[in-house]
Amino acid sequence: MRAKRLVVNPIACDGNGLCAELFPEWIARDQWGYPILRDGPIPDDLLVHAKRAANACPALALLIVASKPVK
Repeated sequence: MRAKRLVVNPIACDGNGLCAELFPEWIARDQWGYPILRDGPIPDDLLVHAKRAANACPALALLIVASKPVK
């Protein structure tokens, strides 16, 4: 199973900040409220929080994707 990471669609995101409230371990907010995501794979013990944040995004802008394999 490949590791998972978060990505945000900057066009769809409206900066309401719900994702950062639900998953502050991985998501910060810039001065306008838009998410700043940590880089890298999400640890297994935090994946449930990432899924909750992605599912709660009202703009459907936060996605969980498979990380690219490391060569």
